[in-house]
Amino acid sequence: MGDTPLHRDGNWLAGPLSEILAVEPTRAWWRCPTCGMAGPLAQLHVYGPEPGLTARCPGCTRVALRLVKEADHVWLTMGGATGAFRFRTA
Repeated sequence: MGDTPLHRDGNWLAGPLSEILAVEPTRAWWRCPTCGMAGPLAQLHVYGPEPGLTARCPGCTRVALRLVKEADHVWLTMGGATGAFRFRTA
């Protein structure tokens, strides 16, 4: 096979993610994997604020996004995933 690795580490995502996370969020579109509904961020139904914000599909109520703030961090879960990303804010 050669010396080419089958995968790269997560640092390969830094550039592409910085382009996505640096844009105006109200321009974002979403698509529900359950019912297929799609639209702008504003169409999502958002619940909260405590313990965080949960955005759900208006068609089938599937979780599209969760955002939880802590003192120095923000936790972000996209979709119904059980894992979350933690971003340092301070």
